Amino acid sequence: MAENGPEGARLDDPVEIGRRVLRLRTERGLTQRQLAEPAYTAAYVSTLESGKVRPSEAALRHLAGRLGVGYEELATGRPAHLATDLRLRLTDARRALATGDPEDAAALFRALGDEAVAHDLVEEQAAALQGLGDCLLESGELSDARDCFAAVERLLADQPLTLRVPAIRGRATAHLLTGELRYSCYLLETTLDELNASGLHDPDALLLLYTASIAPYMDMGAHARAAHAAELALALAPRVSDPALVAHMHRGVARTLIAEGRTAEADASLAKAQELYRHLQIRTELAHCHWMRGYVHAQDGDLEGAESELRTARDMLASKRAALFTEQVEVELADVLRRRGKAEEAEALLRPLLTSGEEPGTLGAERGAVHAGGAHRLLGLIAEERGDTDDAEEHYCAALSLLERSSAAGDLADLCRLLGDLLRRTGRVEAALDAYRTGLGHRAAPGTTTLGPAPATPPM
Repeated sequence: MAENGPEGARLDDPVEIGRRVLRLRTERGLTQRQLAEPAYTAAYVSTLESGKVRPSEAALRHLAGRLGVGYEELATGRPAHLATDLRLRLTDARRALATGDPEDAAALFRALGDEAVAHDLVEEQAAALQGLGDCLLESGELSDARDCFAAVERLLADQPLTLRVPAIRGRATAHLLTGELRYSCYLLETTLDELNASGLHDPDALLLLYTASIAPYMDMGAHARAAHAAELALALAPRVSDPALVAHMHRGVARTLIAEGRTAEADASLAKAQELYRHLQIRTELAHCHWMRGYVHAQDGDLEGAESELRTARDMLASKRAALFTEQVEVELADVLRRRGKAEEAEALLRPLLTSGEEPGTLGAERGAVHAGGAHRLLGLIAEERGDTDDAEEHYCAALSLLERSSAAGDLADLCRLLGDLLRRTGRVEAALDAYRTGLGHRAAPGTTTLGPAPATPPM
């Protein structure tokens, strides 16, 4: 695709090339004969400048040499070394996202994207949009993030599927954070099947997809598929040279190990991820490791250690202004605080996250639905503990609505048990039975996603 000029003309169009030759020749004070000789005639240059002929590559190289500009600049209107310079600045923007504020990094990516569009550098435009989408994910602007990743896929539609995998993974992650777990799985699984069917067994692309699939599988209760994805990711890791991908794999695998009760192995996996992220100076991902180590401590009953790790994660994410992730950590920190007997502090963390009356919350059906459900569940437990059954029931029902929409099977089953117990204690036996049946229905087929067969296994 060629760049468009101010009047919509393509800059590799003969008319646009002719205008550039005329402008540069005039600026340098050359006659048509001086520009043409010794290889061409003044008449040829005149015809070229009028846009009546498309110059050959040889003619353009001759004219570029006489005019003192690069061949590419004369042929396309792009300044020399523009693409290389733009790629270097995209790397700098990536570093800014890793170490600083996603909003500041987003401004860099937007400016670089505009520059890439102005000079019709498609791959650089896609890279800028990918970076912008990652910034928007971090700051919790999920709809805009999805739009960015979808735009990357359109720009690279004619390129090999492996080049579109980071954008597909980004879009799947945005749907996961919104609470659309099933669609997140669908995107990742269909891309894996397409890669394997096409024989595109690229280790980086496959590792990215298998690692990304672990979180939605786990949230849906599809533990068998999550464990299988983790096994495949571990097998692929030795063939991957990108340390950030390997670190992300270790973090994802840790979640399956936690679910299997292998907390020591999970902690070791997280330690490997932390070491890599620390070396790479990727602060958000390092915070995620503290977050998950807090979860490991909580599973082991070390609530003091869990609180410490979760507070560290929250402070790191808040300093990065990674809004959605900060709010999600606050929900898990509130759970630990409640279990430590600090119910008032837990409630103070949770209330601002949820819509109440005319006060808008930050988590909800379209943003962090699973954690919004978790926040309502915790507030229900706190209400029950102080004897306010009406408030507890209200929170449990709000959580049920959010979690049913997101298909978070494990959380749904637990919530239905809590709601059923509450209804039974207040004498509503039939309603309690309905709640229990709903919970059992969501646990009827553990380890599956009802999406059909699992993706094919690539040859290792």
